[in-house]
Amino acid sequence: MEHLSAKQGDRGGTPGSLKQTTGGWLVGVVAIAGLIAAPVLIVLAGVFTNASATWGHLAATVLPTYLLNSLLLMVGVGAGCGVMGVGTAWLVTMCRFPGRRWLEWALLLPLAAPAYLLAYVYTELLAFYGPVQTTLRGWFGWESVQDYWFPNVRSLWGAGLMLTLTLYPYVYLLARTAFLSQAVCVLEASRSLGCGPWRSFGRVALPLARPAIVAGLSLALMETLNDFGTVQYFGVDTFTTGIYRTWFGMGDRAAAVQLSAVLLLFVLGLIGLERWSRGQARYYQTANAIQQLSAYPLRGVRAIAALVACLVPVGLGLVIPGGVLVQMALSPPAPVGGDSDYGTTEPNAQFWEFATHSLTLALVTGAIAVVLAVVLAYGVRLRPQPSIRAGTQVAVLGYAVPGSVIAVGILVPLGALDNAIANWMQATFNISTGLLLSGTITALVYAYLVRFLAVSFGSVESSLTNIKPSLDDAARSLGHSPTQTLRRVHLPLLGGGLLTGFILVFVDVMKELPATLIVRPFNFDTLAVRVYNLASDERLAEAAVPALAIVLVGLVPVILLSWQIARSRQRSGL
Repeated sequence: MEHLSAKQGDRGGTPGSLKQTTGGWLVGVVAIAGLIAAPVLIVLAGVFTNASATWGHLAATVLPTYLLNSLLLMVGVGAGCGVMGVGTAWLVTMCRFPGRRWLEWALLLPLAAPAYLLAYVYTELLAFYGPVQTTLRGWFGWESVQDYWFPNVRSLWGAGLMLTLTLYPYVYLLARTAFLSQAVCVLEASRSLGCGPWRSFGRVALPLARPAIVAGLSLALMETLNDFGTVQYFGVDTFTTGIYRTWFGMGDRAAAVQLSAVLLLFVLGLIGLERWSRGQARYYQTANAIQQLSAYPLRGVRAIAALVACLVPVGLGLVIPGGVLVQMALSPPAPVGGDSDYGTTEPNAQFWEFATHSLTLALVTGAIAVVLAVVLAYGVRLRPQPSIRAGTQVAVLGYAVPGSVIAVGILVPLGALDNAIANWMQATFNISTGLLLSGTITALVYAYLVRFLAVSFGSVESSLTNIKPSLDDAARSLGHSPTQTLRRVHLPLLGGGLLTGFILVFVDVMKELPATLIVRPFNFDTLAVRVYNLASDERLAEAAVPALAIVLVGLVPVILLSWQIARSRQRSGL
């Protein structure tokens, strides 16, 4: 017995030796959390810096406009995503009508199209020279704008509509999951008490789904604050356009940092307000949650109305924009200097160069994000202490922070470090090093990691949670260290979670625009930047091919997610 006990102690089987063997993981978690959280903390520190003359000018003139427009945009997008996401989720989950099965996954597809692509397409469709107004003038004999009124899509409400059409799937997905998991006995009780479909929805199902709906709305609103391409193209002044204009237009980094700090405080305030509004309320489900609930059959006008209500988001959010982009991509380019239905075009000879840049950044960032997520998630599994959990929460905070804020938080310290290194090298060795980190691919990948690490961490952590702790104990009893256990036991079981996390980060990097515009190296454009530049120059026909590439890449994880939901639904019998 003594010999066996000593042997187990040599293998690290005792709690004391476990702490020693997991010390490296603790250091890794702390280091990653500090590195990822640094840009956010630097921006927050900008609140305490001395205000510059530019900042005083901004605060007195445009800051109220930034704040008001951002608030109005959030209210509009929140209301639109709530109505569209929750309404369609309830229809496809609790009602039975023609086309319901394929609409369950089709309603997720608009998530693949960035809002700025919809902004470019609908501007072409709905502008005075576009096919919609041209057709109306032909039908009714109108000759000029004095003869009729048509809403201007390049406005605040237009930006809200574009963002709603691409962000409502966040609310739809989480609301539908909540509706599927609700206990049947609760809904059946409401029916037995005389509640019809709408009363049961409003008084029982909707309150129980509140946490999921709020989580979806939070994601949509964070993406709204992060948007740059849509609001800039539509001429709507928000925090993101203000940060970009202050940094590059005015050349005042200090004012840009302070503006970013105000936006960050605004975001943190919204998060705190949501948690405060929840109060002490708790939302529990009773048993039999997976028992199938008989759907409400819809017939006649009601079935048609439900079908149309679900088709409108899919059509406006993906089918129509995708069709326009395909038509533009397949149309023969007009000669340089010539005219076409969509403006002057020329062959897109640099497409593959931009695609290579985007793919390289997405691949590198996705791989690094998955590795860091494994370190964080496994560190929490080994040492589930409050300090470790707090560190991981800080590390994944970047997803709630707009890309423009992260870009400012990265470039300011990197610029100071570059200048310090350059001054020391010049004074010591008379060598000019220039910028070693600022404006490089390294800085850009760093910005992406700060922004999207939460995506890969969520996927890896959920997969790791499903692995029973008894497997860890078995590996320890066989003399494996934590690192060996991860390599030989956990990683083979985490294949699906690792792949999902990689794909999600890959697609997010392909679509990211604000951080890329600010941090990217000189003369290093991605597909997203190329589309933005061409659309800003009113050359949408040339932007069609890179825009389609972004949409097609974005469809991959959405289709994968829809397939997984369909499989889980079949297994549960719902």
